Amino acid sequence: MKTIKGPGVFLAQFVDSEAPFNTLDGMCKWAADLGYKGIQIPTWESFLIDLDKAAESQTYCDELKGKINSYGLEITELSTHLQGQLVAVHPAYDLMFDSFAPKNVHNNPKARTEWAVETVKKAATASRRLGLKSHATFSGSLLWHTMHPWPQRPAGLVEMGFEELAKRWMPILDHYDKEGVDVCYEIHPGEDLHDGDTFERFLEATNNHKRVNILYDPSHFVLQQLDYIEYIDFYHEFIKSFHVKDSEFNPTGKKGAFGGYNDWGNRAGRYRSLGDGQIDFKTIFSKLTQYGCDVWAVMEWECCIKSPEQGAREGAIFIQDHIIEATEKTFDDFAGAEIDKEMLKNILGL
Repeated sequence: MKTIKGPGVFLAQFVDSEAPFNTLDGMCKWAADLGYKGIQIPTWESFLIDLDKAAESQTYCDELKGKINSYGLEITELSTHLQGQLVAVHPAYDLMFDSFAPKNVHNNPKARTEWAVETVKKAATASRRLGLKSHATFSGSLLWHTMHPWPQRPAGLVEMGFEELAKRWMPILDHYDKEGVDVCYEIHPGEDLHDGDTFERFLEATNNHKRVNILYDPSHFVLQQLDYIEYIDFYHEFIKSFHVKDSEFNPTGKKGAFGGYNDWGNRAGRYRSLGDGQIDFKTIFSKLTQYGCDVWAVMEWECCIKSPEQGAREGAIFIQDHIIEATEKTFDDFAGAEIDKEMLKNILGL
């Protein structure tokens, strides 16, 4: 068993043009003052990290890490969720996803994909220079538009889609292997990797590449009505990153899992601040601890009701209260007796 590290916070949702959320120092002080011990850094925010420099310069990485450490914080992981998404984009989404990339590759899907691949690779080298072992990202999606197909999917389409997805990721995965860093895909609706079956399809398509791992976020499974507890039993060996985010699912006679195109406040499935949703975090933390998952518990704040400021304040306490100090003793071994083989034989009547 292993004690989960934390609390950590994913900075992406808190970035703002106003202080303290517009500088690295400001965000570090804010997080530390709330009781967080780690920060997950979105690499698309250049004021938090210059990914080009981080991939090229050990001095820059040492200085960045030193600044963060000076606030009593550690870097939990770097994130390339936006760039990872662009590794695989179906043309139907080209226009909307262009905003995730630099303007010089807009309206040029091939150039955008090449930029995304190289950027995610840079994050591997930066992670190694920063002493990180895990990286958080999205898989992207070529097949999501066929999730509930009409017309029906032609035979072989899914297999071809995962072959292509794996083909795009294999050079990235090999680079991460060279750098000694695990790729943790957030299993998420909208991604080709959105549940257990799709994770297994991708793992098989990459020939069980050892750097293919999971960012576990139970909030997305509630919205899919997937058993998020048993998911840990199936995939605990792959869980190398952990987002602590709450959600709820309250279907009615008018709407269910697909949400009726409503905004988040009016959907049956909604993301909520920690403790305000339906997720059984006590069992999740127990399972992850029992299986020895070496992860940071990182709050990702998304809520359609509560303010981010209140969510952040409460989140640090919530995570700290759920972290289990893994025992090193067996509760009924109070005597602490050494093994006596003769006594054991006597007990067995041998």
